[in-house]
Amino acid sequence: MVQPIEPSIAILLVWLLLYIYSIAGSVDFGASFWAMVYADKNTRAGRIANRFLSPTWEVTNTVLVLLVVAFVGFFPKAAYILGTVLLVPVSIILLLIAIRSAFMVFAYSVEGYQKALRIISGLTGLFVPALLISALPVTEGGFVRRLADREILLFDKWLSSPSVYLYMLFGLTSELFLSSLFLADYSRESSDDEAYRLYRKIALIFGPVTILVAVLTLYFSKPEAQWLLLGLSRQKEWFALSIIAFLIAYVSLWWKDGRPRVAVVFVAIQYALATFAYGVAHLPYIVYPFMTVNEAFTNIDTFYSLLKVFAVGLALLLPGFLVFWRFFLKDKRYLQKS
Repeated sequence: MVQPIEPSIAILLVWLLLYIYSIAGSVDFGASFWAMVYADKNTRAGRIANRFLSPTWEVTNTVLVLLVVAFVGFFPKAAYILGTVLLVPVSIILLLIAIRSAFMVFAYSVEGYQKALRIISGLTGLFVPALLISALPVTEGGFVRRLADREILLFDKWLSSPSVYLYMLFGLTSELFLSSLFLADYSRESSDDEAYRLYRKIALIFGPVTILVAVLTLYFSKPEAQWLLLGLSRQKEWFALSIIAFLIAYVSLWWKDGRPRVAVVFVAIQYALATFAYGVAHLPYIVYPFMTVNEAFTNIDTFYSLLKVFAVGLALLLPGFLVFWRFFLKDKRYLQKS
């Protein structure tokens, strides 16, 4: 029997948005953390992080909205299961994002709240990514039980699992690596050598640490995730290409005082390859063993309607993203202001 292609297109779009949000979110939340850390210790590095952070958090939230809408629209049954079993952590994530967004909106214009903004933004910059990635092992099996036609999260097992905390650690190291690397490139673009050297040094430290934590996360995977490890073993070529991309990026940071733009490009390629390999290995399940991609997929008419809406929405948003990139990330008048 020939399987319909629409579920594959839908899950590919969801994974693409997830990849974009993981990169954008890591840079955004990581910049919040560095802005807090270097607010007093290194004013130039702190100023660079704040300058980048000021306009970008709205873009990151936009990508998050697109991701949620795509997942709920294309896979409503899977969204219901995950929304049910992850009600507590998702509620905490939404609360933290709401608090962070509120301070980002008002603290810059209300005198005396800048320090509170840095602390809240910095701390949520650590907690939100860790909580977000902790949902990933739930989809791999072992944490969800079906009782009376509904799924429940084995909360005690989830809280006590070393695998969950390794995923959290991987999320944190990735966030700190990606944000420091991007801020190094942003500092170079801003002609701020002092901040560039600091963020380059941090990226050189956290790059290998992130790879090591990723290996440990897979090595200490729970027994229920053996099906996923088997799938990952079939994607060795993609992971090998991912490691090669990382090595090119890492070497480029050493080459003649560093080439941060080259490093950013190849790290983005590295994460794209690794994300694709993980996504393919995770198929056909969205939530193992309860829900596959085909079982969770919406009806064909809804799929094409959502696809048209996304096409129109992206056509409207893309010019705005291009203007944002040109002004906030390339315009020398903004980059080099005091």
